[in-house]
Amino acid sequence: MIHQDWESNRTIKTIECVHTNAQKFKVDTVLTPGNTYEVKNETDEFYFVIDNTNRIAGFKKEYFKEL
Repeated sequence: MIHQDWESNRTIKTIECVHTNAQKFKVDTVLTPGNTYEVKNETDEFYFVIDNTNRIAGFKKEYFKEL
């Protein structure tokens, strides 16, 4: 269960949230446009970051831009 240690993993890169206009999910409660987030893991479609609730969560890459 590798996902249990992601919060303590080193940061891969830093990204900035550009919008929270989700069609299906409630993203605006855990991400803030303009804030930067540390990427702890990445897949082809998702970034796994520590969000505003201080928990690790996966979000689609379309909400972010790389710095």
